[in-house]
Amino acid sequence: MKIAIPAEIKNHEYRVSMTPAGVRELTDQGHEVWVEQNAGAGTGYQDDEYEQAGARIESDVEALWAAAELIIKVKEPQPVEVKRLRADQTLFTYLHLAADETLTRGLMDSGATCIAYETVTDAQGGLPLLAPMSSVAGRMAVQAGAHGLEKAQGGSGILLPGVPGVAPARVTVIGGGVVGENAARMALGLGADVTVLDRSLPRLETLDHRYQGRLRTVYSTRDALEAAARSSDLIIGAVLIPGASAPKLITREMLAMMTPGSVLVDVAIDQGGCFETSHPTTHDEPSYIVDGIVHYCVANMPGAVARTSTQALSNATLPWILRLARLGWQQALREDVHFRQGLNLTGGRLVYPAVAEAFGLPCASVEEVLTD
Repeated sequence: MKIAIPAEIKNHEYRVSMTPAGVRELTDQGHEVWVEQNAGAGTGYQDDEYEQAGARIESDVEALWAAAELIIKVKEPQPVEVKRLRADQTLFTYLHLAADETLTRGLMDSGATCIAYETVTDAQGGLPLLAPMSSVAGRMAVQAGAHGLEKAQGGSGILLPGVPGVAPARVTVIGGGVVGENAARMALGLGADVTVLDRSLPRLETLDHRYQGRLRTVYSTRDALEAAARSSDLIIGAVLIPGASAPKLITREMLAMMTPGSVLVDVAIDQGGCFETSHPTTHDEPSYIVDGIVHYCVANMPGAVARTSTQALSNATLPWILRLARLGWQQALREDVHFRQGLNLTGGRLVYPAVAEAFGLPCASVEEVLTD
């Protein structure tokens, strides 16, 4: 199969979708891999490393996209990339379609088969291709929040761990999944006073046992969210409904309950954000202030630590990419019900219900498109 690894063109996106080691696995199995010139430069991988792994380095981006049967990316395709897609191509990347109707309709018009990393599941009910970047984003959220609390950033001037004789910052994490646990772990490690809110009692019990009472666990209700708004110096939004828009849990009215200079970090911004006043930002201007509250809403947080993120992502996606390349998308999805959950659209038809519901569009079944 002919596989393309384009350079990422989203603002301040330095990751690349595959390491040279991953490329070698593909070329050793007889696949033809085209890597866009300098695609790995932001991650520290040079063109000659990809060439040594058996890839062809291509400087003509249009030729690279045109030749590909399978396109492997990191972030959702940008408008110019959507226009390059064809109905006979397969795209495998993070899509987050429920937050972007324009992108959804553009991919439908292309006719391409689009499989989303973030909706592939596993036998344990997890999201194995989202988890590595969720771990990175959760840990980075605490760094971003600590920076946002600095007075020069518009924050209240609180040091996250405090110092002897001075209390640490109060951190609330909304959502106890992969992002939330990694954020809580980082905040605890820095010495903050940490509370995790979630609606899964088994998950709260797991966190309570795992951290042996070093963090507080609270069942998430409107009252609990309002109490968090009143008491927290930093709130990290880590809520995920797979493939669907994130619920708005911190409302505009709640900002008035918060201490001026408090910080909101919205890790759910890829799915529309879980704070009512959130809107996507970039690493150029990562934060803004609403009603005295600092908001950090960068939509590709892991892109700032590109080397770590690329290695973690490539490790997770490589087995699935090898199957796609060996079997083709239809057979690969027929053989694996968990891989099948990654299919979001094909041939102009949406097949992921949460995305269709978000925009009031018709939804075909995966079984239907796999038997066409």
